[in-house]
Amino acid sequence: MKKLLIIGVAIVVVIIIVIVLALKTLGGGSSSPSGTQVENVPELPQSEWPIMTLIPTSNPQVNGSLGHWLDFKVQKINVPQAASMDYLMIYNTTDGGQQGVPGTVKLTGTDIDKQLLLGSESSGKYRYDDGVETGSMTITFRDANGKSVGKLSADFHLQSGTATLTSVDGKFTYSLNVVPKNVYFVTMSTFVQPDPSAYVVWQNGYGVFASDGKPHPGKLGQ
Repeated sequence: MKKLLIIGVAIVVVIIIVIVLALKTLGGGSSSPSGTQVENVPELPQSEWPIMTLIPTSNPQVNGSLGHWLDFKVQKINVPQAASMDYLMIYNTTDGGQQGVPGTVKLTGTDIDKQLLLGSESSGKYRYDDGVETGSMTITFRDANGKSVGKLSADFHLQSGTATLTSVDGKFTYSLNVVPKNVYFVTMSTFVQPDPSAYVVWQNGYGVFASDGKPHPGKLGQ
């Protein structure tokens, strides 16, 4: 009996090894956590950079208050081969986790404008993630065959109730003269300078955007 048991265990081990080797061969030895092959996407050249912004907003249609929605805009798109654009917003939650907001849009013009939820929606019911402060936005352009032709990524910092507005990397700081009530700000890299009416301040690729769309005097610093 003991000898038969040893033989049976040995056979099972051999089968497992064969299966693992076969899977590695089929997958090419390089895959993402989901099991799909990792895509090598080039960065967009500077000549093709669009303007990318996230502006704090509310959503009156669903009683969505400030701090829970971001108006996502990509403007002046000039990527010759692009037929569609993927976007992925990832933000950090207060419990140390992360949430993702993915999507794809067909490019029928040069501008994209979508409202993105910091939370989730199911059957018309909304759950909001409170206290969100930092995250990132990545956009990937694809040709008519679905092949990626370039991407851009930027971190964002969502703040309220503070006089010091900073970028996630700490390279940009804007100190408000007065701390406004019930106003949210996003500080992020926009790549290209937006229209002056859209931002509070812009310098060296970084912009500050206010939920009320009003000027907020302050001082730039390091």
